[in-house]
Amino acid sequence: MEVMKGIYRIAVPLPQVALKEVDIYVIEGEKGNLLIDTGWNTPEAFNAVKDSLKIDGFELRDITQIAITHFHPDHYGLAGKLKQLTNATLAMSEIEAPLLDGRYSNPENLLKELSAFLRVNGVTDSMLSKFSEASMPFRQFVVTAKPDILLKDGDTISMPPFELQVLLTPGHSPGHLCFYEPNRKMLFSGDMLLPEISTNISYHPQSSDNPLGDFINSLKMLQEIDINFAFPAHGPVFSGTKPRIEALLYHHKNREREIIQVAHNNLMNGYQIASQLAWAPGDKPVPFDKLSVWDKRLAVMETLAHLQYLVYSGKARKMEENGVNMYFVEE
Repeated sequence: MEVMKGIYRIAVPLPQVALKEVDIYVIEGEKGNLLIDTGWNTPEAFNAVKDSLKIDGFELRDITQIAITHFHPDHYGLAGKLKQLTNATLAMSEIEAPLLDGRYSNPENLLKELSAFLRVNGVTDSMLSKFSEASMPFRQFVVTAKPDILLKDGDTISMPPFELQVLLTPGHSPGHLCFYEPNRKMLFSGDMLLPEISTNISYHPQSSDNPLGDFINSLKMLQEIDINFAFPAHGPVFSGTKPRIEALLYHHKNREREIIQVAHNNLMNGYQIASQLAWAPGDKPVPFDKLSVWDKRLAVMETLAHLQYLVYSGKARKMEENGVNMYFVEE
């Protein structure tokens, strides 16, 4: 539907995950349309895109540019198919483009890296293969495509009468991008800034060494920008971004306190700490042992992101013991 003059939101259904849909956006230009994100590659998702375009008076061929906020399947999955059908130019982060092949087309080396990473962070042998391969089924929902344009912070995507500034906002993914329209003060925030849920921040082989620190810095950068409306990938269009940013910063500060309480003056690995925290993949907190394998993996990686942040903040020390990374939290 048209949520603002020239801006259309399409709710694309998602398979096999807690979130039921991802919101992608069509920006109507004078000589073509820009699509921000694509959804996963399923027949239902493709039909949702195609049919929604028709309802709004467009055809697939009217898409002339596709811009991806980040390389996760629900944002990038249909990019290859849509690029083939529309001949649109595809633009995405220069940081994430080199990671696509190892993530989707030839994941063997990444699987080995991930298995070693999980083992060194305390995942037991009985769970190791399940954790390592938990994301492999998602590959079926991705049709890869090489980007035509590599985006970096400060670039501009021109779709007159709209001019979008590219903002590098790492944390949720290593090269996550937001797109800001300064004249109308609109932010297309991807998974960076969501109105109702907190996006996952994970430490893993394709992340930076301090992803939570990156995410917090990205939030603080967005705090300094004048935003009338944010257009997120999950949840309604919203205003009041500054209070929402404060709430997200508080959420992560509160989680830090919980981790410190569990690990205070104890030498523990990331898996041990994650297993003693409560998690909320749905509406209510769930003990670690009741989570699915996928959510357990996310929980461990998010705990590790917090522990890395504590190390960088000088509140924890990281050391190796019998081939496993152990953290000593002193505060």
